[in-house]
Amino acid sequence: MKTLLVLCVVCTLVVLSVSMTAEQKLKNCNDVRAAYSSMGFNVNDVPNKGVNGAPLKVCPQGFSCCTVEMEEKLSQQSHTEIKAPVSRLSTNLQSTFRQRHDHFDKFFRELLKNAEVSLHNMFVRTYGMMYVQNAELFKNFFKALSRYYVSGSAAVNLDSMLSDFWADLLERMFRLVNVQYEFSEAYMECVSRHTEQLQPFGDVPRKLRIQLTRAFVAARTFVRGLTLMPEVVNKVSTVSASPSCVQAAMKMLYCPYCSGQVALKPCQNYCLNVLRGCLANQADLDAEWNNFLDAMLSLAERLEGPFNFESVMEPIDVKISEAIMNMQENSMQVSQKVFQGCGQPKPSMAFRSKRSIKDTGFNGRFRPYSPDARPTTAAGTSLDRLTNDVKKKLKHAKKFWSTLPETVCAGERIAPGDECWNGTAKSRYESIVIGNGLANQVSNPDVDVDITKPDIVIRSQIAALKEMTSWLKAAHSGNDISIDNDEDGSGGEESGSGCDSPSCDTDRDIYFSTPPNPGKPRVVPVIVRKDQSAGGVASQGSMALALCGLALALLAPHLR
Repeated sequence: MKTLLVLCVVCTLVVLSVSMTAEQKLKNCNDVRAAYSSMGFNVNDVPNKGVNGAPLKVCPQGFSCCTVEMEEKLSQQSHTEIKAPVSRLSTNLQSTFRQRHDHFDKFFRELLKNAEVSLHNMFVRTYGMMYVQNAELFKNFFKALSRYYVSGSAAVNLDSMLSDFWADLLERMFRLVNVQYEFSEAYMECVSRHTEQLQPFGDVPRKLRIQLTRAFVAARTFVRGLTLMPEVVNKVSTVSASPSCVQAAMKMLYCPYCSGQVALKPCQNYCLNVLRGCLANQADLDAEWNNFLDAMLSLAERLEGPFNFESVMEPIDVKISEAIMNMQENSMQVSQKVFQGCGQPKPSMAFRSKRSIKDTGFNGRFRPYSPDARPTTAAGTSLDRLTNDVKKKLKHAKKFWSTLPETVCAGERIAPGDECWNGTAKSRYESIVIGNGLANQVSNPDVDVDITKPDIVIRSQIAALKEMTSWLKAAHSGNDISIDNDEDGSGGEESGSGCDSPSCDTDRDIYFSTPPNPGKPRVVPVIVRKDQSAGGVASQGSMALALCGLALALLAPHLR
């Protein structure tokens, strides 16, 4: 009996001791004053000793080191505290993809510019004045490609532009191989109408159209996707927290201060419920965000493979030279077909049969164009390096919005086990962790969320991602379905599809192979029979045609 009495006395003393210690801490609010002051608030707002907490609106209303004024200021601070990690993570994501956008955009633009410079240098060395006099045609060709890359099909109808380019090139070459005749504008219009039937440039225009369409659609759509990402992140991350979220954050982060426990941190599951309530709308972005990222990854693989912009642009001078060579080789047959379809042209009065090779602008000497002279693109990088890098970043960005609560509620921000703040005391958090997204918040025990009112800004970004995803999927098939508003308000036609078959991968025959000996020009001799009649090419122009053929034979080497 005495033993039991002793134990009761000891227990009572222990309880009284603990109670007196807690009460002593509340009576002395020095720790709270120091912590409150460190946040930049006036230390005089904090009572020296604990006061009656009945007026408090958020924190427990017992004996407290907080006043209503302090609670309001700490609520503002909690708003900042809850946004800070989300803002930092979002800023890092924005920065990552802005940099990748800049890298890709610079690379594509440099490839375009360098392809133009390479063609110019090669054609000047090879064609001399004949090219210089027609250089504007090629300059306009690259200018149109650049406009299409920047503004899409609203600025340039790629199919029409390419058709016009080949028609213009045919007209100029047709005049060159038939210098002994005069051609009216009406006659040349007839020639243009027969372009597809004649196929003077062989299969090069068709192949190049498909290659350019696929590569350009893929490149510009991918770059647009990289542009959209930081825009979406910026708009979503700046969505204001609701009053109920701010109140829940205040209760989680600073109510321990009011009980004098400034070092006490929230339980992890408690933190997760608060953050999932605060970021419920953002989590709803996750599904469409992941679909968008999957589409970006798929298009990145296209850029590495069949829609490789780099492999199309770098040898474009060789491809155009291939077309010119085809025209030169078949000039006799092409001319005959034109004469049959459009009528026999009139001989040129100004034509002189004794014009020398020197007069044509060619001196007969050929200086091979070295591939080593090509400009270096994008500081020596390559499309493969860029895509490998961006694919890693895209994969890392998946589930960014749904995992934000876990990312924030980790490390030094939370405390383990029972040594944590559960919203009312230092003890284990017993509530179940609810799921992500607005619909799940109906059962959130810590944040009051109105699930009937989705955030308008976030819903608009979901729509933007969905639209961009459809463009990416179309680009994956070689199609351009996006219509941009060009600055000069030109055109609104869609560009034609770059995919002639249901599966773009099956059309493997369109890819050009580099000639085995690109440094050696392929010269095709032109043989003029002495007994040619006027029904074919006029005999009086045979010498000039031979000279012109010799000159044009130099116009079509397989060079880089």
